[in-house]
Amino acid sequence: MTLLWIVTLGWAFSFSLIGVYLSGEVDNFVSVFLRVVLALAVFAPLLLRTRVAGRTALALMAIGAVQIGLMYLFLFHAYGYLSVPELLLFTIFTPLYVTLIDELWIGRRHLPGRFWLAAALAVAGAAVIRVGSIGGDFLFGLALVQAANLCFAAGQVAYKRLELGDTVSQVQSFGFFFLGATLVAALSLLLFADHSRWPQTSLQWGVLLWLGLGASGLGYLGWNLGAKRVNTGVLAAMNNMLIPAGILINVVFWNRDADWLRLLLGSAVIVAAVWVSRGPSMPAGRYNTGHGTASKR
Repeated sequence: MTLLWIVTLGWAFSFSLIGVYLSGEVDNFVSVFLRVVLALAVFAPLLLRTRVAGRTALALMAIGAVQIGLMYLFLFHAYGYLSVPELLLFTIFTPLYVTLIDELWIGRRHLPGRFWLAAALAVAGAAVIRVGSIGGDFLFGLALVQAANLCFAAGQVAYKRLELGDTVSQVQSFGFFFLGATLVAALSLLLFADHSRWPQTSLQWGVLLWLGLGASGLGYLGWNLGAKRVNTGVLAAMNNMLIPAGILINVVFWNRDADWLRLLLGSAVIVAAVWVSRGPSMPAGRYNTGHGTASKR
């Protein structure tokens, strides 16, 4: 679970960096393409030496295409309709999507009740943090963010349940994840991008370097590795820790107003959600993490 916390802290900066320095300045399709290409560059050397079954490689590419390829396209466009805090607020449903998709994945079997309680608490905690007026374009922005949330949730569940071997094997094959995302981003770039709006300043390039190499490249590897080591309830709840962390970063570094009482209360509820979901491990095989056991913490 430590990996999920570390990645959450790193990703907390990404929302404000995109909203402040890229949104409205750099074409969204260009930003998404550069971000995933840079992430792919981190793992490309490993792809030259790794031996992965064709079916596994295709599965990883499909997961990457959905979890970050499509997700980024929806998310980056949402910045044109929402402020950073509003966008963060609208991610509160991701834990429920993770839980619902995971239940569908296992057919008629039901997740333990604590998973649903953890997901509900995580949503409630995020709602406590940010309740207020929403701009006139919020419905379209909401739809874009929910589409992004669904892509992100589906990718997490699919990766969690994909048999990939030990950690070394996962690292060596992770480039296929970004290869799938790059194909989606490249196609979108060719079809829809405004090629006159590429990054123009060293600051914009610096932000994209961080987003590509750090937040995406190392961040998604850490998040997906962490997802295999926790149960579905913890994974669902951890998705909403991005909200208080992202708002806190937005306040501290970009001088935005925040209701500190709501932030503290909501964060406490989300932490409680993580604690509630950390029940006893399930029988091996039912909630497989890819390591042969139900949960490793």
